[in-house]
Amino acid sequence: MLKVAVTELEYRKAENQFARSLGFDCVCAPSAEADLAAFCRSAGIRHVIIGVEKYAGALYEALGEGAVVARFGVGHDGVDKARATAHGLLCTNTPGALDDSVAEHTINLLFAAVRQTVAQAACLRAGEWAPQMGSELKGKTLAIVGCGAIGRRAGQIAALGLGMNVVGCEVADLDVERMRREFGFSTVVRDFGGAAKGADFVSLHIPSLPETRHFLNGDRLGLLPPGCWVVNTARGALVDEAALFDALAGGRLAGAALDVFEREPYAPAAGRDLRRLANVMASEASAFSSLRTPAWDIPKRRAKAAADMPRDSRIARPHPDLGRALNCAAFQAARSASICWS
Repeated sequence: MLKVAVTELEYRKAENQFARSLGFDCVCAPSAEADLAAFCRSAGIRHVIIGVEKYAGALYEALGEGAVVARFGVGHDGVDKARATAHGLLCTNTPGALDDSVAEHTINLLFAAVRQTVAQAACLRAGEWAPQMGSELKGKTLAIVGCGAIGRRAGQIAALGLGMNVVGCEVADLDVERMRREFGFSTVVRDFGGAAKGADFVSLHIPSLPETRHFLNGDRLGLLPPGCWVVNTARGALVDEAALFDALAGGRLAGAALDVFEREPYAPAAGRDLRRLANVMASEASAFSSLRTPAWDIPKRRAKAAADMPRDSRIARPHPDLGRALNCAAFQAARSASICWS
């Protein structure tokens, strides 16, 4: 039976599923890189399923050539694909498993913003009775920055379910007519300024890459209309938090709804603590966590991650699905090696 190390948080989310994994002995392992690397070495484990933590060196050195690093989720900015490839490791993720959960949390934040849900709850908890005026989402304009699966799904709910005007911003070529027909987008543009013009909400759904770090910086924040809300359920590094603080504290923007932060647990920039601003709503990187996710999607995610694991190194057979490879070079190299893919 193939032994697979699963980092603790991911293991706890689907402990019953991992315990019942046919053909795999999934064991709970520490998440910190040095500890995980030492754990794998001492237990003779060559394959891992990991979460969002960054892995920069020791883990790749601890796993043998042909081993698999499977990301339990979608974003893989914590995986050093170049280093993994250099060590002959195969990297995968599980796209599609949490699209609905993140998209729905995005919409949840929009509702909370226009109905002032957090502020009203705080007043009631403090013993005050001070009903506040809200507004409707219908007719409001939502700019979706990044029209991948999650961005499309959030836009679809907003446009077709709530009657919002949804504008997409995407640098890749898209079938705009399909975006209109299937997802309800009014248009899709490449220019951020064009998408943000007239927006009541700007929601980020782009990957975290070196070139997208602080994508929403002071200059782009300056392109947002007065009274606009910023929503981020993607990656914290996309937002220059100091610049966002200044824009919010100065009253130019209506507010920000944030599920992710550049440093997690959240650590504020010097003198700019977003938690102290009344117009900031925050959740703790929980957009992907829902009751439905453990019940249905986590088993699927676990199965996808586990399916990429080689079961027997004695028989050569190419992996049936190179599409889930994050570092195709290593996969192609593995095709000519003595590795059996189930």
